[in-house]
This record gives sequence, structure tokens and C-alpha cells, in this order.
Amino acid sequence: MLGCASEYVVKEYRLSTILAEGTVAPDFKLKTTPDQTISLAELKGRPVVLAFYPADWSPVCGDQMALYNELLPEFRKHNAELLGVSVDGVWCHAAFAKDRNLHFPVLSDFEPKGEVSKLYGAYREEDGFSERALFVIDKDGVIQWSFLSPVGINPGADGILEALENLSKKVTRAA
Repeated sequence: MLGCASEYVVKEYRLSTILAEGTVAPDFKLKTTPDQTISLAELKGRPVVLAFYPADWSPVCGDQMALYNELLPEFRKHNAELLGVSVDGVWCHAAFAKDRNLHFPVLSDFEPKGEVSKLYGAYREEDGFSERALFVIDKDGVIQWSFLSPVGINPGADGILEALENLSKKVTRAA
């Protein structure tokens, strides 16, 4: 056959396998500013919402983080600490947090790139950024809920709020 043969290569994307409910959450220590860090161990004794996201300035990520910022009072009703995590650097985070008026720590998983994201199974090696993955960790450091959303879709907060409510019910029953 004469003419040009075209070969189309379709890149397959597979979703990461994130840590599941019942898994002890890996500890980490990440920068919140150039000279300040926060670790998961520091927050032991209270629930933590860990929100991995791809990049500060993407439209979906900006909307997602802004939504969580608006819902901080709901998270705090459950005594939960919200942490955003991406592979962007601390200066990028600082500008993003200021622009979006965020009132929760945005952590830099920049160097070594994606190290914490990898611990949670939330790193897209082929793309070099974090998945859009959510974790609710109880006061003892055990993952009570996890969710992996497609990168282009804002997962909202319903799952987080339901998981926090379930945690509160467990604490009430145990008391």
C-alpha cells in the first residue's frame, strides 16, 4: 500500500493504588514554609484530613482547596486538622495560599519529589505529580477513609465529612 502509515500511541493511565482504610498512616515531616515543618506525629491525638492534589495553580485544585477552606469550620467541629499536600515548592505554596486566602497548611512534597505521596500510594510517576487522593486519619494515626479521584475531577467534601462524622460517632460510643 502506498502512502504514509500512521501509528497512534495511546498512553494508558492507571490510577494509583492508595493506602486503604485500616492502614497505619505513614509518618512524614514536610515544609509549610521555607523554615517551618509539620509532621503527622505532631498531630497525633486528633483527626487529620490529608488532601493530596496535583498542582497549586490548576483550576480544579484551586477550586478544591478553596472549598475545603470554606468548610474549615465543619472540619474543626470534629477537631480535625486539614493538610493539603502537593509536589509544588514552598514559595509556590505561599503565593497560592495567599492568593486563595487559605487558612490551613499547604505542605511541600517537593524534595525528594513526591516522597510522601509515594508512601501513601498517591504519586503519578509518569506525570511527576500527586494524584487527587484524600485520607481521613483518626487520632491514633490509622486511616479510616481514603478516596482516589480522577485528576480532572474535584472530589468535593461529602466523603470527608461523612468519614469525620463516623469518627465522631465512634468516639461517642467509646466514651
